[in-house]
Amino acid sequence: MSAHSTYDTLRHLADSWGLLAMLLVFLVLVAWPFRPGARAKNHQAATMIFKDENDG
Repeated sequence: MSAHSTYDTLRHLADSWGLLAMLLVFLVLVAWPFRPGARAKNHQAATMIFKDENDG
């Protein structure tokens, strides 16, 4: 296998399956905060900056 054909093979893999993998990771990361069990953690993270050190 020559260097040129290795490059072409890896380029084809990146253009097809690599793009699909990146799309899948992107969709999972975008949807992760909206899962049903995350509401309490998201609210806690959103209001954390308003808590004073002496609030408990």
